[in-house]
Amino acid sequence: MKNTLTNFLAAAVLALSSLSASAGPVPYPNPGILNSVTYNFTAASTGDVVAYFWGSTAGYTSTLSLLVNGVDTGITGLNNHTSVYGDFLNFGSVNAGDVLVFRLNVLSTGDAWYSNAALNYDGLNHIYSTDFVGDAFIPSGTFVSFEDLPYGGDLNYNDEDFVFTNVRDLNAVPEPLSALLLATGLLGAAVVRRRKL
Repeated sequence: MKNTLTNFLAAAVLALSSLSASAGPVPYPNPGILNSVTYNFTAASTGDVVAYFWGSTAGYTSTLSLLVNGVDTGITGLNNHTSVYGDFLNFGSVNAGDVLVFRLNVLSTGDAWYSNAALNYDGLNHIYSTDFVGDAFIPSGTFVSFEDLPYGGDLNYNDEDFVFTNVRDLNAVPEPLSALLLATGLLGAAVVRRRKL
């Protein structure tokens, strides 16, 4: 029985290692279609929230800010016309579970677009988000891309793109890897418990 469980766990780990950690495509896969997903970001743990510049296709000039539990940190940066892939901005320390709202400051028009659609004057969602697996320049984290035009604009959600560390989306569907690991752990615990009885 012990060998069977060990073999099963080894096979599960090998299968899991072949799965992608990304929950969705980067960038937004459906340009021209309104992203109807609602995101609720929180701090994953106590520590710094760091934003990494991923890219921009916008003609307008914009920067990024962060609100923590509804309060602006006062830190702004990562201008989309002067930043390059991998540039980063540390927003400072937060506590696990703090509510995080990202704001795109469109300097060219004076508009501000929030990751929380309820704060946008047009009432629309201006972001797309998914997991980012990381590379040599940007660590794994939460990918967030903005639409900088009012009333949906061209709905391409690639006007300014970032990857955030220490951020999680409360509405995210668990990744296949996480779900399979949990199931494997529960199965292992049940087998051990059964053997003790």
